[in-house]
Amino acid sequence: MSDHSEEPVAPVEAYEPPYYVAVFTTVRTQDQSGYGETSARMEELVKDVPGFLGMDHAQTPGGLGITVGYFRDAGALTRWRHNAEHRAAQKRGQAEWYQSYTLHVAKVERSHGFMRA
Repeated sequence: MSDHSEEPVAPVEAYEPPYYVAVFTTVRTQDQSGYGETSARMEELVKDVPGFLGMDHAQTPGGLGITVGYFRDAGALTRWRHNAEHRAAQKRGQAEWYQSYTLHVAKVERSHGFMRA
């Protein structure tokens, strides 16, 4: 969820289906006070959820943010959704950081990838 990273850029690998994705698309407000810190905390916290597989992020020049979280099963996604710190961050996001957002949750039935050698 952080905007910049020193790590090499690579998408989350293609896992053996089925698994779940949560696609979170956002348009942020002007005031982003505290967003970076909270985003970094959420990124660390979700890694502790059993069944969390990874996360991809993208930000368009026009301001659309896209975060895709990958979860082994519906239970892992539910555990993340009900995490108390995550719930508090969601409320703050609605009150301060997001002009609008959508959340799409889907079960992945097919997955493959490619990486140039």
